[in-house]
Amino acid sequence: MSTPFDQSAYQVRLDWGVDGVARLAPADVYVVVDVIRFSSNVAAAVAAGGRVVLADAAAHSVNGAAVARAAGELAHRPLVLAAALRNASAVAAAVKAEQERRGARTSVAVIAGGELAPGGTLRFAVEDLLGAGAVVDALTPLGIDHSSPEAVAAAESFASLRRAAKHLLTASGSGRELEGDARHGEVLAAARVDDLDAVPVLRDGVFAAL
Repeated sequence: MSTPFDQSAYQVRLDWGVDGVARLAPADVYVVVDVIRFSSNVAAAVAAGGRVVLADAAAHSVNGAAVARAAGELAHRPLVLAAALRNASAVAAAVKAEQERRGARTSVAVIAGGELAPGGTLRFAVEDLLGAGAVVDALTPLGIDHSSPEAVAAAESFASLRRAAKHLLTASGSGRELEGDARHGEVLAAARVDDLDAVPVLRDGVFAAL
């Protein structure tokens, strides 16, 4: 049964975390966004010709990997892609190609990973708002633009703050959490916009090139 929160009236939808996967109406494509660090690292690995086993990645990412798993286990078997700031336009182009392949209006659920706080509550993550917004923003000029208010708000946030992405990511809670950590360099890499053309797709528990 449709609810006010499934966003089924819109082609492009946006929600947060594993619960967001269940909350949105079944979509044809699910785009998983966990900018620091899951989806950025998956995109980089696939761009380098590698593959990422979801079960292995889950040991290091309790939000992005969990969202990907939840989307991959949906009974209607949607296309599941991983997106970040680094490959947002490439993912949008892949969604457009999927719509052309299907020859029908293709619905898109963009799921921002967020950050799991102690106790398991989901915390808003500015980097995932920007990453999700980058995907929605890149879909718009491709004609996939009937977007929910949630998706539009994220896209407008990205469009207005794009030039500040590096500062926002490093100054965010997620970025500061990794200060002094060997992984902090991954935060700087994650702030790059559209420097990768890789489109990771989840098949049989493994992310590989589309």
